[in-house]
Amino acid sequence: MYTSGSWSWSDLESKHMCLQYEQDEALCRRKNSYTQREREMEMMEDVVIVGAGIAGLATAVALKRVGVRALVLIRSEGLRATGSALTLFPNAWLALDALGVSHKLTPIYAPSSMGYVTNVSAGDVQQVLVRVANNGGDVQGIRTLHRKALLEALAEELPVDSIQFSSKLAVIENEEQGGASIVVIHLEDGTTIKSKVLIGCDGVNSVVARWLGLAEPVHSGRSAVRGLAVFPQGHGFKQEVHQFVDVGKRAGFVPLNDRELYWFLTYSGDKMAGEPEQIQKHVLEKHVEKFPSTYLDVVRHADLSTLTWAPLMFRQPWGIIFGKLSKGHVTVAGDAMHPMTPDLGQGGGSSLEDAVVLGRHIGNSVINNGGLIVPGDMAKAIDDYVKERRWRAAFLVTGSYLAGWVQLGGDKWWMKFLRDGIFYKYLFGRISGLVHKDCGKLPAMSFGDMDHSSKKD
Repeated sequence: MYTSGSWSWSDLESKHMCLQYEQDEALCRRKNSYTQREREMEMMEDVVIVGAGIAGLATAVALKRVGVRALVLIRSEGLRATGSALTLFPNAWLALDALGVSHKLTPIYAPSSMGYVTNVSAGDVQQVLVRVANNGGDVQGIRTLHRKALLEALAEELPVDSIQFSSKLAVIENEEQGGASIVVIHLEDGTTIKSKVLIGCDGVNSVVARWLGLAEPVHSGRSAVRGLAVFPQGHGFKQEVHQFVDVGKRAGFVPLNDRELYWFLTYSGDKMAGEPEQIQKHVLEKHVEKFPSTYLDVVRHADLSTLTWAPLMFRQPWGIIFGKLSKGHVTVAGDAMHPMTPDLGQGGGSSLEDAVVLGRHIGNSVINNGGLIVPGDMAKAIDDYVKERRWRAAFLVTGSYLAGWVQLGGDKWWMKFLRDGIFYKYLFGRISGLVHKDCGKLPAMSFGDMDHSSKKD
């Protein structure tokens, strides 16, 4: 055998084979590692909810009540409380009763039963008795509360691992799996989640609504500044609503407790850009300089960390009536379905109604199928939810827009008559009755409180 020095051809061939084997083994290990990593990055869920605002958390609570686990995805690193506070009418409290949450909030926030509307130009003040709808049940009244308190009350009802923060939705797809349609959700970090049901509760700029093909929300032509005012020694106001109206402007405030007030300004006009200090200055110097001193003092006591400016957006009602609000096992709720202006105080309430109605239909489907999510029946359940909510949502969007248009008024005599002689005199105090609706209860589970996320079709 030919040799060169101390090496033989057979030695070299043997060494090459060993080296090739080691490389193949390393490549195999690397492939197995990638496969394992991909497997770890892929999740399977019964229900995924995109968005952890009022609609998202309330829907997760409703589903938990009927034994269905939902994974809630949220873009931010914690619960967001944009808006500082909101007012809930009796229809919202009925929904919170169904969710088992109202008892946490009613002892903290008192109801308002009286309101005053000041015409800034004329100096006239109208007293308005707020009439609360009563269908013979326990009525919680009209209460204004911290948005964060509501979100926390809902989140406390959920398992700690059911909310996944820093989860940014990138792509939604459908795929067939075992003869059933599965929703595939890709996140920006590379995670893939497969789900039997997808519910978009991701707000005005909803990715899920866009995937369904819903028309984009439009600008109402009005904007709003909102925030909290803090009086460390106490503000001295009774639990009453105060509103101030002028041409193209409407402002107001209402107590949250002895030291905090929620205040707002809606107006037609220019955008307010800049830091909270600049927004506060702009409000005082450009918009409410002629308003009563009581309101000016409230704005001066603003907690700047809570101050926000936003354009008032809404989805046109025909987009809700004729739009595609669901597709198979995918649907939307809350602002993702029906963004509306705040003029009837129904944004939060309608989201809570959505949660209960959706929970009821999904719960009935799961219960009737022995704890399983059956594709055909689940699609029908979601379709029934859409049918029940479509006209209600369109009505609230339309009513909110018209209420805002009337209240901002104009300089023509008939606009002032509509606002002062009709709306505030006859309709404002009856808003609770006009928008009232009992969204119903959640179904009782007859086979025990089980977690269906562990069941397989």
